[in-house]
Order: sequence, then C-alpha cells, then structure tokens
Amino acid sequence: MLLIGWAVLQAATFSLFGFDKAQARNGDRRVRERTLLLAALIGGVGAWLGQRMLRHKTRKEPFRTLLGVAVVVHLIAVAAGAWWMLK
Repeated sequence: MLLIGWAVLQAATFSLFGFDKAQARNGDRRVRERTLLLAALIGGVGAWLGQRMLRHKTRKEPFRTLLGVAVVVHLIAVAAGAWWMLK
C-alpha cells in the first residue's frame, strides 16, 4: 500500500511538470518554480523524469541545480524511511 502511495506521488509530480510544460507552450499562466521544487521533495523521481522526458527546464539555472538537490533529499528521505521500516 505504501508503494502505491509513493507511485501516485511520483505520477502527480510528473503530471505537474507536464502541465507546466503545456502551459509554457501555450503561453498561459505557469506553475511557480517554488511549487515545482516543493513537489520534487515529495515526488523526486517523478520530477526528475518529468524534467528529462519532457525536456522541461533543463537549462534554467538555478532551478536545475535546486531540482537536483530536491531529488537527492527526496531519495535520502525514502531510503531513511525504508531503513526505519525494516529495522
């Protein structure tokens, strides 16, 4: 059940990146970078895949670096949670 919840968060974050990409293409109102980075803290893998697969914000600094930090923090939190649960 926990794995399903984790997967849903990844999919939601990926979708948020996809939505922002579509908004950018259409010239519509964008998702704030802060919101994307906060989403990356809970859906780091989805954010990373969204950036790579959708080619979204791949050259924009400091967003690119901050996203990398958020993904690493996410992965550390997931690993710590898994370790704690198995302990």
